[in-house]
Amino acid sequence: MHPLSQFKYCPKCGSNHFVENNFKSKRCEDCGFIYYFNSCSSTIAIIINDNKELLVATRAHEPAKGMLDLPGGFVDMEETGEEAVAREVKEETGLGVETVSYLFSIPNKYVYSGFEVQTLDLVYRCFVKNAENLKAEDDVAKLEFIKISELNPELFGLLSVKEVIKEIQKMNI
Repeated sequence: MHPLSQFKYCPKCGSNHFVENNFKSKRCEDCGFIYYFNSCSSTIAIIINDNKELLVATRAHEPAKGMLDLPGGFVDMEETGEEAVAREVKEETGLGVETVSYLFSIPNKYVYSGFEVQTLDLVYRCFVKNAENLKAEDDVAKLEFIKISELNPELFGLLSVKEVIKEIQKMNI
């Protein structure tokens, strides 16, 4: 199925002659507009305490409600990845981020309200000011630190986060 199959009308002129152009775009047969389906940017925060434990969240909402996750979320318009990960950490944990360091990226498919969003997840090592003020907020039900060596990737609800956990375990950070 084409990634834009749910888009029936041209976003420029409203025509219903909005057809597949190639594997990642649709074209309007009336006005000629071509819409390319590109990945959305998202962030994932790696916060590790002095005991080599990773800060892990439990999701409060769908998708993957009740499953494990890592703090992070979508990058807003006109926001850098670094700004986005710091904002998301603050929104979800109450913690202020002092510094961030880019680690790697991973593609993902995030299903939201029945629509598959292609994302590019940017993974950052985040150093926080003080983990004592940790509080589950926003779309997080629970926060806890878990030893990296004891993490089971299959308990994480999102495909990309499962892969991030596997990679972090290999990196031995």
